[in-house]
Amino acid sequence: MTLSMIGLLFVAGFLSGAVNAIAGGGTFLTFGALTLAGIPPISANATSSIVQFPGYVTSTLAYKDELLKRWRSAVALTLVSALGGLAGALILLALSNPSFRALVPWLLTAATAIFAAGPLLQPKATAERSASSLSSLAGQGVTAIYGGFFGAGMGIMMLAVLGLTTGGSYHHLNALKNLLATVIAAVAIIVFVSGGVVAWPQAIVMIPAVAAGGYAGVWAARRVPQTIMRMIVVAVGAALIIYYFVTG
Repeated sequence: MTLSMIGLLFVAGFLSGAVNAIAGGGTFLTFGALTLAGIPPISANATSSIVQFPGYVTSTLAYKDELLKRWRSAVALTLVSALGGLAGALILLALSNPSFRALVPWLLTAATAIFAAGPLLQPKATAERSASSLSSLAGQGVTAIYGGFFGAGMGIMMLAVLGLTTGGSYHHLNALKNLLATVIAAVAIIVFVSGGVVAWPQAIVMIPAVAAGGYAGVWAARRVPQTIMRMIVVAVGAALIIYYFVTG
């Protein structure tokens, strides 16, 4: 890697951590930077999962009190998330880079649309329902497969599905989302590491940058409107869509 490429990866990682802390969508930045660094699509996707993982863990720990109050309701969803994440990651590794690359612009289009519609999909506080209902488990299973396979926009998708199928306060839903995202990412990472598709030099550059960006993002969240950060993420997503369609 050149110094300029190291700088690009670090800045992208830092901004990704900050964006995740403010509005979510940091995966667009890490995946895009790794693509520009010449990493093949499957490896870029796997490496992006590695890079984002510490943020999932810290977000889950921040909600530990909320999760401990309702840990029983999270057990079934956790098991489904692990199985779905495993299935999605295995499907990804079963594809060739050209096959996955052909899917990337369409996946990015869907993820960008979901992210852009995020405010409309934010769940409202409702009466909490059983998290082990068939609709809840089925919805989370589909989301987990998508998360293990690609992941961009997974958080928004999960909040929307959980809001429709389990109900509860926003903080309860967000706590569940963070926990389940951690499980999905952890299982997918095990598969990706075992498959030898992680670009470790690039990951080593980006992981501390994402951590630093997440810390700075808490400061920025009090000063930068979420609308602006959301517009930036959507713009990055749109640029990646154009890049993949044009170069495909």
